[in-house]
Amino acid sequence: MTASIVERTPHGLVVVGGDDATTFLQSLVSQDLDAVEQGASARSMLLTPQGKLGVVFRATRLGDEWWLDTDADFGPVLAESLSRYRIRVKVEIVDRTETTGLVSVIGTIDQPTTMLAIPAHWGEVTGTDFLGPMSEAHTTFEHFSRDNEAWDADRFEAFRIEHGVPRMGVDLDDKTIPQEAFLDVDAVSFTKGCFLGQELVARIDSRGHVNRYLRRLAVDGAVVPPRGAAVVAGDKEAGAITSAAAVPGKDRVVALAMVRREVDPPADVTLRWDGTEAQGHVLA
Repeated sequence: MTASIVERTPHGLVVVGGDDATTFLQSLVSQDLDAVEQGASARSMLLTPQGKLGVVFRATRLGDEWWLDTDADFGPVLAESLSRYRIRVKVEIVDRTETTGLVSVIGTIDQPTTMLAIPAHWGEVTGTDFLGPMSEAHTTFEHFSRDNEAWDADRFEAFRIEHGVPRMGVDLDDKTIPQEAFLDVDAVSFTKGCFLGQELVARIDSRGHVNRYLRRLAVDGAVVPPRGAAVVAGDKEAGAITSAAAVPGKDRVVALAMVRREVDPPADVTLRWDGTEAQGHVLA
């Protein structure tokens, strides 16, 4: 059985090093980095002081450095945000986004590469992300593609939407509360102590709830609704599409949407935009 291969270059990478790198990050980010072993990775976030989303990233511990990788547009954002808190600490923050590439393997593969291999998850689907210099990513993608199925960006976009993987700047923004996108499941430690924006996240976890959730949708027909299309439940507008795509080679359209919590999946909804209407189904 072959794997599916996609190159996602450039890719955001911020390298944080120095004597105080771990304690510096530990005081700011949502994940408990002290629990991350050498060579291992963990999902984390840098929140705003108000508890809203800043940047979602993956933190990998490599010797005295932390490699923080994220969507390409948010590498510089992460580096700049961290730098604002670098006061009287021995820390170096380097943004390597312009020279970094990523090759994602959906499935399993047994082929050599010198790129950093990081276990990856897209919903219940597993694979490996290979992170490293952009030139090496190009070579690795070409090498892997000889014996496996190569995907383009459109095919991967449909895949990540279908499996409920949100994208920064598209499905998530600076108004997003982590629990709205279920980021608290694996990107937050509720036992580590203080971190930036902790108060709101902890308060919702202990005695509150959010008013909307990022949900997966299946859309009837072949027309792809645009970002911002209204999600209507009954006779009330209950949310909006954040991203949607046709699944290549199949007569299916998938979408993600921020939907009011009252719309409990599974639920049938109507999608409306520019005088057009389609039926949708909230899955989870």
